[in-house]
Amino acid sequence: MFIVEQRIPEAEEWDAADAVSLHALARTSVDAPVGTGRLLPGARIGRLAVLRPYRGQGIGRAILRALMNAAAGRGDTHVLLHAQLSATGFYAREGFVAFGPVFEEVGIPHQAMRCDLGRG
Repeated sequence: MFIVEQRIPEAEEWDAADAVSLHALARTSVDAPVGTGRLLPGARIGRLAVLRPYRGQGIGRAILRALMNAAAGRGDTHVLLHAQLSATGFYAREGFVAFGPVFEEVGIPHQAMRCDLGRG
């Protein structure tokens, strides 16, 4: 999705964090991948994406919640992410709060966001 739909250079999408991150993958009933996300060390969620025909069906929310649950399960007290500006409403509905100034990442405006995991 990032490489084809958003035209982000492939070299920007693959990094060393892939090997040390927990990955979530959503698939259809016939095993076709439709969404993904990752939980990096340091309580950061990244690369959350759902293919366009499958958006609006709760898949992104399910991936996000699975990653948040995994973070809580390993003892993280909060999670961070860099949201594309167009997605800040989605994350806000899931309890994320924006902080800091808007910045560009791979040529796209982003907003840092945080969500406390409410442990205890």
